[in-house]
Amino acid sequence: MLTVGLTGGIGAGKSEVARLLASYGAVLVDSDRIAREVVAPGTEGLAKVVAEFGPGVLAPDGSLDRPKLGAIVFADEERRRALNAIVHPLVGARSAELQRAAGPDDIVVHDVPLLTENGLAPYYDLVVVVDAAPDSQLDRLVRLRGMTEDEARSRMAAQARREERLAIADLVLHNDGTVEELREQVAAVWRELKARQDGTQPASG
Repeated sequence: MLTVGLTGGIGAGKSEVARLLASYGAVLVDSDRIAREVVAPGTEGLAKVVAEFGPGVLAPDGSLDRPKLGAIVFADEERRRALNAIVHPLVGARSAELQRAAGPDDIVVHDVPLLTENGLAPYYDLVVVVDAAPDSQLDRLVRLRGMTEDEARSRMAAQARREERLAIADLVLHNDGTVEELREQVAAVWRELKARQDGTQPASG
C-alpha cells in the first residue's frame, strides 16, 4: 500500500485532481466529505458542535447550517480552533478506518485541505501539492463558487501560506493553466505513484 497526502489551497483545483486520481484507480479518502458525515444529523459530532456554538448554527431541518458556522469560524481564529478540536479527531478516526479497509496493493490518496496546517505530512509515504497562484485562486472562488472577494480572501488567509505547502511537497502539480494541462500532469503523477508502489523508484521525503 502506498499512502499519499493530497493538499492545496482553496481554489487551487485539488478536488479535480482527487477526482482524476480516483478515475485511475486510487482509493480516495476525502476529508471534506468525511467532515460533513461526522456532523450529520444524529451524530455525536453535531451534538458537540451545537453544544459549543449554540443551536443557532442549525438549519430548520436540524442539519448543520454550514454557511452560518463558516461565517463564525472564519472570522475568529479561536472559534475556528474550537471547531477543529471537535471535527478533526472524528475525521482522523474515520480516515484511518477507510485506509485499513484498502488492499495491500492499493494507492490510497487522502484528500486533506488542512494537511499542512495540521502537520500531517509525516503520516503519508509522500505528499502531492496542487499549487496555484493567489490570483488564480481568487478568480476561481469568485467566479466559480460565488464568493465575494472579501470572503475569498478571508478563506485563503485562514490557510497555510503557499510557501509552507510547497515546502512539504514531494510532487507538485501547477494549476494556473488549462484543465487539459492539469490532466496531463495528473497522468504523469499517477505513473510516478505506480512506479513507487511497484518499487521501481524509492519515495522521497
